[in-house]
Amino acid sequence: MRSEFGVSTGQPFWPNSAEILDHDDLGSSRERAFQVALLIPMCGSAGLWAPSCIASAQAAVQELNRLSGIAGRPIQIMIVDSAVEAESPVETVVQSLLDTGSIDAIVGMHISAVRQRLTRVVRGQIPYIYTPLYEGGERSEGVFAIGDTPQKQLGPAIDHLQRQFHLKKWALIGNDYVWPRTSHDYAKAKIAAQGTELVYEQYLPFNSGKLGEEVDRLGQSGADGVLVSLVGQDAVEFNRHFGALDLHKKMVRLSCAIEENGLLASGARNLDRLFASSSYFAALRTPENARFREKYHNLHQDRAPMLNALGQSTYEGMQFLASLVGDAGTDWRTIVERPPKQIAYNSVRKSVYLSNSDNTAPIFLARANGVVFDEFQQIR
Repeated sequence: MRSEFGVSTGQPFWPNSAEILDHDDLGSSRERAFQVALLIPMCGSAGLWAPSCIASAQAAVQELNRLSGIAGRPIQIMIVDSAVEAESPVETVVQSLLDTGSIDAIVGMHISAVRQRLTRVVRGQIPYIYTPLYEGGERSEGVFAIGDTPQKQLGPAIDHLQRQFHLKKWALIGNDYVWPRTSHDYAKAKIAAQGTELVYEQYLPFNSGKLGEEVDRLGQSGADGVLVSLVGQDAVEFNRHFGALDLHKKMVRLSCAIEENGLLASGARNLDRLFASSSYFAALRTPENARFREKYHNLHQDRAPMLNALGQSTYEGMQFLASLVGDAGTDWRTIVERPPKQIAYNSVRKSVYLSNSDNTAPIFLARANGVVFDEFQQIR
């Protein structure tokens, strides 16, 4: 249905969104607006990330529209459901938006399998900013990936846990698509190089209903460390089964995708000895995060969803887009036609874009303490 956001799959989360999208200093002409399709999962396993993704993107839009918008035009966002479980395939929706000239850019926070489908539709016609952690290696024209990759995020975390716990046997579990499989290929090389043993490996479809059975098998594998590359609600269900069997007494958990929403949904008793690696956590004490948290909570107040890395990434995606288009004037393609260059943008993570597989954001390892992360250690 149509909302103040533009194209949406449901009601807007916050009734004051119209003032976020059309700032008086820029005028409110929809003909002049710079239209951004915000592609986020609104249902299914990854749907629990939607509120924080929308809220973070809104914070960026408000901030940018109080300046000069993008290319001197006020920004409007259109929410498109990019869940694999969505009723309408996201590539069909995006194709329609492209055919009608309804969007100027895409900011996408969704799984890599969806990105791979979309690149065949977008084909460099408009800039496509891909914001979450991912497996690396994206080379499609006009796609800019600004998230963490396994070499930065996963490798140092495995090394750190190995030194801390002297792990001897690892297990790997993830959803069955490109990011978990590619990340686990990288992890297996690290594990082999350390002389440790891989004793369990499994990949499951989303919402498989088999997580309880697999956690039972995991508990009998002899592993003392497990890399969890499950998405959203599947990670939550895994943690609940894991906690019910007290498997934290046998093994430590490492994840690159479990964030603060996942902790809340999992429940405090199910999170002992769970570690996460990321360039962003809600509780990081940095000047950049303090400023972002202030803007975010001033905007959304008591309606503010829990901050987390995946949600915050849409804020950075909008900021990156503004810098990309601003750097290139009216033709953003000149950025990719020239030799690779750094792209600086307003980043909460202190990141500068170097390439689709490299940025300057520091990486932290955090430990779950109840339903929050703390004990932050910079590992890269």
